[in-house]
Amino acid sequence: MFERFQEFFQNLTTDHPKSSIAPDDPRIAVAALCIQVMEADGKVENSEKKKLRKLLKEQYGLDGRQLDALIAAGQQAESEAVDYFHFTSDLKRHLDSNQRIELIGILWDIVYADGERSEMEDHAIWRIADLLGVSGRERIMKRQEAAARVPGRVVEIDDAD
Repeated sequence: MFERFQEFFQNLTTDHPKSSIAPDDPRIAVAALCIQVMEADGKVENSEKKKLRKLLKEQYGLDGRQLDALIAAGQQAESEAVDYFHFTSDLKRHLDSNQRIELIGILWDIVYADGERSEMEDHAIWRIADLLGVSGRERIMKRQEAAARVPGRVVEIDDAD
């Protein structure tokens, strides 16, 4: 699992030095989308925040201040956004098809960080996936994979959309 995250995040950082976070850094769009998905159900659990911090720290190799700066930039961008389009259009320019599918998997991992998913989180990821050009089949596959990684969780089979 971590190899796929590492490859995904390393591809995002090839054009951006780790020591600074430029306003056009695609990592900000990733952080903002993660935050939007975390907030979709109206509550942000500590487990979701920890999952986001862990992913960003491990995969981007950020220290405390840099990690805080990226999350703050993501929160700022998210608070100024009126929809997902700004972030998805930016990421569509930076990510190939496989990387966009992996991003959907990452978003599902954040959803399941608290052990459950809501209809609002489903809807948020559906919209993001649609804007990124990720098919319903690929989105559901990534959801099932994320659910299977949750300890003690029974994987759902009835995935009609």
